[in-house]
Amino acid sequence: MKTAQRFLEIETLLENLLKKKTEGGLLKYKVLFFASQYENLSVSMIIEKLGIKKSNFALLASDLEKQGLLEIKHAEVDRRCRYLKLTSQGQSELQSFLSALEEEFGQTSLEEDDAISSICNFLNKRI
Repeated sequence: MKTAQRFLEIETLLENLLKKKTEGGLLKYKVLFFASQYENLSVSMIIEKLGIKKSNFALLASDLEKQGLLEIKHAEVDRRCRYLKLTSQGQSELQSFLSALEEEFGQTSLEEDDAISSICNFLNKRI
């Protein structure tokens, strides 16, 4: 199997597994995750990482802000730039989701962890 085919298979299987735990709200947890990983995450950066349209993201971000899971701040120098910050409530909800996933996946070996990290690094370099 070629690399592109493997990645398509991985993405499909992972998406299906994650959807079982999210009841259709997977994008919400992706946003919360990236906001937790990057300090001062810009809207343009997360749109690029998620591969979604700005208008779709604006609706989701507004909803997450109303739920108290995310804060949207304007940059001091250029007010057009907006940054995302995960709230403590958002961090708590993300942690609950990640814990549920850990239960689903079970224990992984060091070799499996290394393989997963390598795939993540490979993909991050191409985005």
